[in-house]
Amino acid sequence: MKQPLDHQSEQSRLEKLDSYSILDTLPEEDYDNLTAIAAQICGTPISLVSLLDDRRQWFKSHHGLAVKETPKEYAFCAHAINDNKEIFIVEDARKDIRFHDNPLVVDEPNVIFYAGVPLTSEEGLPMGTLCVIDHKPRHLTRDQLKSLHALSRQVMNLFELRLVKSRLESSLELIARKNKGLERFAMVAAHDIKSPLNNISQLASLFIADYEDKLDDDGIEVIQVLKRSSDRLRELVDGLLEYSRTSEVLRKNTDTINLEQLKKRLTEMAADTKSELIFETDLQEIHTNKTALDQILINLITNAIKYNDKDLPKVVVEISQTDDFYEISVKDNGPGIPDKHLDKIFEIFSVMKTEDRFGKQGNGIGLATVKKLVEELGGSIQVKSEMGSFSQFIFTIHRKASVKS
Repeated sequence: MKQPLDHQSEQSRLEKLDSYSILDTLPEEDYDNLTAIAAQICGTPISLVSLLDDRRQWFKSHHGLAVKETPKEYAFCAHAINDNKEIFIVEDARKDIRFHDNPLVVDEPNVIFYAGVPLTSEEGLPMGTLCVIDHKPRHLTRDQLKSLHALSRQVMNLFELRLVKSRLESSLELIARKNKGLERFAMVAAHDIKSPLNNISQLASLFIADYEDKLDDDGIEVIQVLKRSSDRLRELVDGLLEYSRTSEVLRKNTDTINLEQLKKRLTEMAADTKSELIFETDLQEIHTNKTALDQILINLITNAIKYNDKDLPKVVVEISQTDDFYEISVKDNGPGIPDKHLDKIFEIFSVMKTEDRFGKQGNGIGLATVKKLVEELGGSIQVKSEMGSFSQFIFTIHRKASVKS
C-alpha cells in the first residue's frame, strides 16, 4: 500500500477547510440528497462527501456506509486531492499497487471501484471529494462523469453558502454588540448633556424672575434666548434617544390593545391642547406592540395639532384591517403639505416649518421615528395632502409579522 502525500499547499488547504466550520457537524439533508443522487446516477451502493483534515477523512454525508471517518493514510480521497485530473478513478483497487493491500480494500467496506471528484475552493484548494464506491469493478459513462462533476459543484455551493452564513452571523453579532455599546453610551451622554441644560434653563427662569425689574428689554431677551436654546437642545437630545431606541422598543412582546382604552388615552391627550379628536373603528382590539403604536400615534396626532392653522384643530383617527394588515389613518384639517416636501418629511432632521402654532421649532426627528417604527412592524407609511384643507398619514402594521430584532 502506498500512503498519500500531503497536498503541496497543505497548510493553506487546512486553514480553508477550517474556515467552513463544517468538520464534525451533524448530518444535513442537503448533502445526503446529493450523495443519494450520485449513487443512483452512477449505480453504486456507496457515495460519500469526504473531507480531509491533517489525520483523517471525515464523511459529511455517507450514503450506503455506516462509518463516519477513517484514517487519512487509508483514504482514496487523500490520493484524489493530489491528482491533476478532474476526477480520480480506480476501476479495480485489487490490481492497483497503491491500494491492493489497503485495509479498506481487503476488509469492509471492500472498496474495489472508486471515482472521486475533488471539492475545490475558489482558491483552488481541495477540501476533499464527492466520491462513489462499489464492491466490484465498474466503468462510468461520460454522462455519469458529467453528472458527478455537476453534483460536486453543488456540494461546494453548499460549503460557500455555509461560509457566507457564518460570516453574516458573526457580522450581525458584532453589530449587535456595538449597538448595545452605543445605546449605553447614548444614555450616559444624554444624561450628562441634559443635566447642565436643565440647570441653564432653570437658572435662566430664576434670573428673569429675580432680576426682571433690573434688566432692560434687551437683557431680558438675551436671557430668554438662552433659555429657549437650552430647552430646544434638550428636546433634540430626547428626540435622538427616542429615534435610536426604536429597535429596543420593538423587542418587547406583542400586546392585545383594547381600542376603547386607546381612544380614551388619545382623547385625554388631545383635550389638553384645545383640539378635537375623532376616533373611528369597527374593531374592538388589535394585536401589536403597544409601546410602538402609542409612539406612532402620539407623534402623528401631536404634529397634526401643533402645525394646524385652524382655530379648532381637528384630527380623525381611523383603524381598519385586511387579511394581513391593520390600516390606520391620521387625518387633520390643517394647512396641508406642499408637494415638494412630501418626499422629504420622513428624513431625519428634515424640518418643513420654522415654528409650530405654539412658537416652538421642530427637530425633524418625530416623523423619521414614526417611519422607522412602522417599517420595523412590517408595514409602510404614506402621506396625502391638499393645500389649505388637510394632511393624511396612512400606515399599515402587519398582523402576522414577527417584530424585527
